[in-house]
Amino acid sequence: MEIQKIEHIGIAVKSIEQSRIFYETVLGLRCYAIEEVADQKVKTAFFRVGNTKIELLEPTSPESPVAKFIEKRGEGIHHIAYAVADADEALNDAAIAGAELIDKQSRSGAEGMNIGFLHPKTSGGVLTEFCSKKTE
Repeated sequence: MEIQKIEHIGIAVKSIEQSRIFYETVLGLRCYAIEEVADQKVKTAFFRVGNTKIELLEPTSPESPVAKFIEKRGEGIHHIAYAVADADEALNDAAIAGAELIDKQSRSGAEGMNIGFLHPKTSGGVLTEFCSKKTE
């Protein structure tokens, strides 16, 4: 596996509409996409910062993992996502290297990406995501 770049930093928020004011007004960033990922029970908003993105994550259900994260830890950094050529291959390589996986196979994520997560126990408490572009 080769990490290409930090794809995005995911930030859990209670409200995208309220939170985006900071990113747009204070930081001068522009929200370029808002999308709901129904199977993950989350709404996302993206901001570009150079070659990396900030992803705001708003839960759409009290049962969503992001809602549970906010309830337990409050709003804040939720995960770091790394761009890789193939998320499934990266998950497999991580498992071979001894990482505990949340996802054994990638699944569909925001912006049409394949995504897969490593358990935070593996990486010192940081939820780690692999992202790759879907192949046609």
